[in-house]
Amino acid sequence: MNRIFVFALLLSGLVFVASQTTQAQEPIAIELVLAVDVSGSVSNSEFDLQMNGIANAFRSPDVIALIASHDGVAVKLIQWGGWVDDKQTLPWRLLDSRASVLSFASEVEAIDRQTVGFLTAIGTAVDEALKLIVANNYAGRQLTIDISGDGENNTGLDLTEPRIQAQLLSVTINGLLVLTDVPNLDEYYEKHVISGPGAFVIKVSDYNSFADVMRLKLLRELAPRVSRQEDLPGIKYAKILE
Repeated sequence: MNRIFVFALLLSGLVFVASQTTQAQEPIAIELVLAVDVSGSVSNSEFDLQMNGIANAFRSPDVIALIASHDGVAVKLIQWGGWVDDKQTLPWRLLDSRASVLSFASEVEAIDRQTVGFLTAIGTAVDEALKLIVANNYAGRQLTIDISGDGENNTGLDLTEPRIQAQLLSVTINGLLVLTDVPNLDEYYEKHVISGPGAFVIKVSDYNSFADVMRLKLLRELAPRVSRQEDLPGIKYAKILE
């Protein structure tokens, strides 16, 4: 089957879902999907470092204050590897107070690891995240997919079509990279993964610094886009922790 035809079918499906949900959507500032790599290259201890790192990043006073400055931030967390199974992950959570942020952090910390294959399907993860954004009950002014991972796409959907879909839907794709297996992974992500307004890559040398990097990433992603220096042409990277 022709790839262009397949892509047209996928896109028409997203448009149809969007048309069916628009009337029920609540206007908010930001929709953010946290897509966490749990493929075979990620050990159980590294998975725990990711979950604890995300939870502790959301507990940071500056992150809580930034969320409180908005009129609603909806967050969804998914786990991905060779595929995505959304049935066992957290539903969308609307963060609009300190209590709601802390509650979300505790939920993240308690998440069990899913079995979603050994390989690395970044394209499939992005595609699933786009469907979740289109089908939810919110209408965010900023739409972001936050992909964290340590390898290149090697199974599932090719990244070309999901990136085009993201561009058409004005969804930004950012990358948080752990350079434990692929030293030049940032170059791959810049060329093949990140996309959209203000898209950037932030990288770290190992999972022990995940919490610090996630906090920096959230501060950047949750900032009002129009006021951020990072949106200027030519600026691709946030602070790098080596």
